[in-house]
Amino acid sequence: MTMMDPDLPLSATHEVRDRCLCLHVQRAARVLARRFDDALRPFGLTNGQFSILMSLNRPDGPRLSDIAPLLGMDRSTLTAALKPLERAGLIAAAADTKDARAKRLSLTDLGRDRLKAALPVWRATHDAVDAGLSGIGPDDLRQGLMDVARGGRP
Repeated sequence: MTMMDPDLPLSATHEVRDRCLCLHVQRAARVLARRFDDALRPFGLTNGQFSILMSLNRPDGPRLSDIAPLLGMDRSTLTAALKPLERAGLIAAAADTKDARAKRLSLTDLGRDRLKAALPVWRATHDAVDAGLSGIGPDDLRQGLMDVARGGRP
């Protein structure tokens, strides 16, 4: 039988369980990811792929460096995530006319059609999630999460 260390009491475990924002955000993120993955599955998309496609919905195709910060991803992770979307014909990459080292990303017609078809389901799922929040409004929660993502700086 293992004895509790007096310098690491069970109360410390309870404190972390009850207070740790990282733990609670990770748990919530996993639940939300599964919920949106389930909702978007009929469109052949994951929630992450939906977010990537939506980030490309711009008049001018962005560069990796333009969308990586928005998605909270490093360039190599984003590059790996783009490959299945490109293979599926949902996105295209072309050389940047102003910088030969960079590529511009864009939605294909198929990608745009897939995104348009999935958007109403994403909205309905989001409305259900927002309605299920108690004690905090969805806009306050989003703002708080954005504040955390910025490192707590305004």
